[in-house]
This record gives sequence, structure tokens and C-alpha cells, in this order.
Amino acid sequence: MRIDRQFAFQLVEGARGRGADFAEVYLKSAKNLSVEVKGQAADAIESSIDFGYSLRVIRDNRLGFSYSTEVSEADRVIESAIEASRWTERDEYLDLPEPSPGQSIEIFDDTIFAITEEEAIGMACIIEKAALDSDRRVTKVRKASASFSSKDVMLLNTKGLEKTYAATAATAQIMVVAEDGDESQMGWEFDGSRFLRDISFEAVGEGAAGRALQMLGAAKMNSVKAYVILDNSVAVEFLGIFSSLLSSEFVQKGKSLLAKRLNQEVVGSLITVIDDGCMARRLGSRPFDDEGVQTARKELIKDGVLLGYLYNTYTGKKDGVQSTGNAVKGSFSSLPAVGPSNLSLIVSGGHVRSGNLFSLVDRGLFVTEAMGIHTANSVSGEFSIGVSGLWVENGVVGQPIKGAVISGNILDFFRNVEAAGDDLRFYGNMACPSLLIGPTDISA
Repeated sequence: MRIDRQFAFQLVEGARGRGADFAEVYLKSAKNLSVEVKGQAADAIESSIDFGYSLRVIRDNRLGFSYSTEVSEADRVIESAIEASRWTERDEYLDLPEPSPGQSIEIFDDTIFAITEEEAIGMACIIEKAALDSDRRVTKVRKASASFSSKDVMLLNTKGLEKTYAATAATAQIMVVAEDGDESQMGWEFDGSRFLRDISFEAVGEGAAGRALQMLGAAKMNSVKAYVILDNSVAVEFLGIFSSLLSSEFVQKGKSLLAKRLNQEVVGSLITVIDDGCMARRLGSRPFDDEGVQTARKELIKDGVLLGYLYNTYTGKKDGVQSTGNAVKGSFSSLPAVGPSNLSLIVSGGHVRSGNLFSLVDRGLFVTEAMGIHTANSVSGEFSIGVSGLWVENGVVGQPIKGAVISGNILDFFRNVEAAGDDLRFYGNMACPSLLIGPTDISA
């Protein structure tokens, strides 16, 4: 993969020569390999090498944007971006970032970059075999897959910004079925990192099998008010909903519960939320965001108090603050939005318990799976979701539970955190430990 610096300069100069006040070029070259196995053999293989670029211009405070996958279309891209700027509304907050210092982050693994199809298939087979070997009741594998990617990114703008980085990523996941008589249960597991040696493909298979097996014999429960323990994988899903409340885009559009709440306690005093794009080896890490602003560590919530939001250049200028380095593009063909890099929820040390949290619970539900968290209302914070898990009585795990429902408000939910496990774990670019939530209404 190669990024052509001279080509980027030609785009910028071409835009400026056609009347752009400011121009930005974003180039991305990527190599992707994804394999899915069945019966210890490849079932599907997808391999691609992709290239794309976009041009963003600002002309008379009007935005123009265009993109392509073909170098030969450079003139068309320039003309399209300039033409688009003739028809958009004037916006005084449009801007591009100034140059900032560079930084080095450990995000590139030569092993992932050089991986072959045979090696990738072998790793996916390890996931499948580990799941099936864990217990005779694990009878089916719905999907065992592994993916490996490498990318080069370059950003260049007319304010003198010029930055590049290279990064890799690998993920492993599986869905299995455990059966006992006429009953069947499913289990899922995932892991990912920018470095191959961080991933245990065997552990992914075993983890999915364990999740399915522990739910065999699941039954309905009666409605009750009791403690809830969220498995770290479920806690991460709640953090994903909460993360949208920290977006300055949502705040400025009146779609966040956290609007106008700076320096106020918004969740329980045990909770701190950090976004850090500089963490070595993490999937959300990179030296600069998708506008070229240097990434950094930010405490967004400290001991329950809201300290700040996530910003890109546009939303930062609108609020009169600097970008926090959280501009994200879904692809080269999209404009920069706002999103987290590596978002972590941390519970203050005195409330972190070694091992599991079961000993703190006389009666409660250990939630291992939640369905429909994405349906939570990010404006009101209200949610009502189906959950399954294990009933805990006097600190001992017992009956598997299915078909329960928990509901409430996401801010209230996080206000009621009483303790956390010492099992903080990243799923993708978000991390949570298991969480103990105070008495909660659980419906049957």
C-alpha cells in the first residue's frame, strides 16, 4: 500500500487554483482479509485492496465535498467540490485545523500486515475447534471468523497540515449452539487488537461455548426488584449508548441529556469516563483524528461530574473550544462527524472487587446478554430491554434466566452503580468492568 504525497498536493493546489479559500485532502489505502470456517475448512474468504480519497473545500464560508476511488478522476473531484460549494448554505463555523505536533503510537503489527490466507484460515479453525472441544453439548458453530486489515492514511490541508500513519487490526469472533435434549442455547464471543499476539483465538472459542453452556436449562422468573450485575460485555453496550450523550454534535442539536450539564454530577460519584486515542495497541488508537488533529487522553467525567464533551473542528468552533481530536469518518467518502476513540468507564478503586461480584448480592440477576440496547432513546435516556443471565442467591450462582426485562433511565442506571469487578475489558474501542447496579425493577 502506498499513499502518493504528490497526488495529495496536486488536489489541494487544484482546489485553491479554482477558488477554494481552504482545502483538505484525505487519502486512505487499505488491505483486508476476512475468513470464515466450517468443519475445519474455509467456508468463505474475502480479500481486497482498496484505495479512496476525498476533497473538502471551504469557499466563501460554504462547504464543498467530493470523492473518488480513481486517481484519474482528480479533475472531476476538484470541480465537483467547487461546484457543490456554490449551492450550500453559508456557515461561519466551517474551518480546517492548524498543524499540530506529531506523536508515535504503537498501532502497526508487521505480522498482521504479512498474514497469508492459509494462516488466517488456521487461526479461524482454532476458534472453531476450541469451541467444539470444550464440551460434547456444543454441537454447532454458526459462524467462526477472523479478519485482518492494514491501512495507510494521509491528511493534507492548505493551512500547512500534513500527516500520515499506518495501522493494523485483527478480530476474532464466533457464535455457537449448545444443546441438551430438546433445548438449545447460543453463545457469542469476540476479541480484537491492533497486534496479533494480543488475541487468544482459543479463548474466543472457549468463551462462546461457556456462554452457551451456562444458559442450558434457562427458565422464566417472577417480576422482582433486585440487584443487577452486568457482565462486562453487557456493560460495554450500555456505555455505547451513553457515549452518544457525550458527543458535541448531539449536545448542539439538543439530542443529549448532558446538554448544559457541565460541572454537574450526572452519574454516580464512583464513575470516571475517559476517552484516550493514544493507548498502545488498542483498536481506537491513532496519532491523529480524521481531520489531522492530534489525539489525546481526556477525562470527560470525573467522580460522576461532567467535565467536557467530544469535539471535532466544526463543533469545537461552534462552542468556542478546541477540537478534542475526535473527528471520525465512516469512510473516505463521508464528512467528519464526532465519535469516541477508546472510551473507558472506570470505577474508583475502593469499590473494585477482585474476582466476581456475586458475594455482594443476596438476591439478584447476573446479566450476560441484553437484546435491543440500541433501541434506547438517546434523547430521553429511557430504555426497556430484554435480558438473560443467571440468578444469584446469597452470593451463589444458580438458575439460568431467560425472557426478563429491565427498564429505566440510563443516567439513573449509572447513578446506581455500587461496585465493579477487576475485569475491565475492551470490546472494540470501548471498555467496562462488570458492574453491580443497586436494586432495579426486573420484569418477567
